[in-house]
Amino acid sequence: MQQDFIQTKMVQRKREVRESYALACSSLFFFIALLCSSSAELTDKGVNYEVLALIGIKSSLIDPHGVLMNWDDTAVDPCSWNMITCSADGFVLSLGAPSQDLSGTLSSSIGNLTYLQTVLLQNNYITGHIPPEIGKLMKLKTLDLSTNNFTGQIPSTLSASTNLQYLRMNHNSLTGTIPSSLANMTQLTFLDLSYNNLSGPVPRSHAKTFNVMGNPQICPTGTEKDCNGTQPKPTIINLNNEASDGGTKNRKIAIAFGAGLTCICLLIIAFGFLIWWRRRHNQQIFFDVNDQNKEEVCLGNLRRFSFKELQSATSNFSSKNLVGKGGFGNVYKGRLHDGTIVAVKRLKDVNNGGGEIQFQTEVEMISLAVHRNLLRLYGLCTTSMERLLVYPYMSNGSVKKLQQEKNLEQIIDKDLERNYDRIEVEEIVKVALLCTQYLPIHRPKMSEVVRMLEGDGLVEKWEASSQRTETNRSYSKPNEFSSSERYSDLTDDSSVLVQAMELSGPR
Repeated sequence: MQQDFIQTKMVQRKREVRESYALACSSLFFFIALLCSSSAELTDKGVNYEVLALIGIKSSLIDPHGVLMNWDDTAVDPCSWNMITCSADGFVLSLGAPSQDLSGTLSSSIGNLTYLQTVLLQNNYITGHIPPEIGKLMKLKTLDLSTNNFTGQIPSTLSASTNLQYLRMNHNSLTGTIPSSLANMTQLTFLDLSYNNLSGPVPRSHAKTFNVMGNPQICPTGTEKDCNGTQPKPTIINLNNEASDGGTKNRKIAIAFGAGLTCICLLIIAFGFLIWWRRRHNQQIFFDVNDQNKEEVCLGNLRRFSFKELQSATSNFSSKNLVGKGGFGNVYKGRLHDGTIVAVKRLKDVNNGGGEIQFQTEVEMISLAVHRNLLRLYGLCTTSMERLLVYPYMSNGSVKKLQQEKNLEQIIDKDLERNYDRIEVEEIVKVALLCTQYLPIHRPKMSEVVRMLEGDGLVEKWEASSQRTETNRSYSKPNEFSSSERYSDLTDDSSVLVQAMELSGPR
């Protein structure tokens, strides 16, 4: 009886172990599925409608440099495509392909990207009419179609995009009158329709900055009223022009009294500031007024740093503190004055990215990216010549490093003890690593992931990935990082920082 009881317990224990192992494997598979898919909405036929819309845009454009080459109509979602930025939920937020020598026409399918907030297609050779379907983009904030070859009229449906703040259509061949409905766009702050062939009256716009210069039928000489400028501030008119001598004398006394009181207040403020400074003069504070832009970036709890503060934290951006180097900037390890360790990304070519408005839009997108495997943006610094992003610094190693060191036990549920198949775990990890390769074209499709988990094709895929990594290392200079290493070797120093780095540039 005792022997039967022991055997029963052993059978129950084995069954519990198998169930725990199956649960762990299913969790890993679900994680892989999240890497290779998104939560975007599907059509009745099970196809991502945003994929269809973007393929429609691609088919109407001529792409001489192949920047849209990885736009695949069989993809599950478009979030890994070049020039596309998605939200955490997998919806397309930004389409940015400026200065890519694109030609052809702009497809009306752009109106099906209902979550789109930013469209940047300036400095190309796109022709044809501006599709009126753009007016269906209710979340659109930035639209830049400048310096192209668009013809026809400005679609009046644009006024339906009530959240639009930044609108540029200058240096095209647009004709007709400016839609009077643009006057109803209360959120619009910047409007540039210069250097077209527009005609008719200029509607009163809510835009703080506007420009219609270079339209011969509106501004033939360039000196006409309302050709460009900023909205004037309202003036205060004094209707009481008559005053008695006694009133004049009283006003003089009031002015003298007010001036004296103002001087006293200024002296008190200056004295208080002097006392505060004397109490804090031992603290090392960096603040460069000349290096700071007057425009403020206010996004939630993001901290705004001075350039000298980050310069001091990174030892003047010393090469000894360099932890990463990429196409959009270098990343340095730094220590703030309160002892906090941070990672500072110093962006390159800040004057070629569309100016302050595009940078603020970019920072807003990064600050909205919330995921347990992504670092939250900690702060930023902007000057006339610099753009810097600050993240928390982490150095916890990487899954790839654990796989290379044959030390995968660290990511296995300790409750399993030794009751798991090490070979199967290593195969699952390899599949996950293949799904996180830097170039989207190298990542397996979902159908390939399923086949590899069933034991078909994993060896070949893994060997091909390893050969690419070795090739990139052999052709890289000693102090440079190849593109494929940015998700492998670089993550040994900062396991999740690189993912946040890549959000700060076009994909």
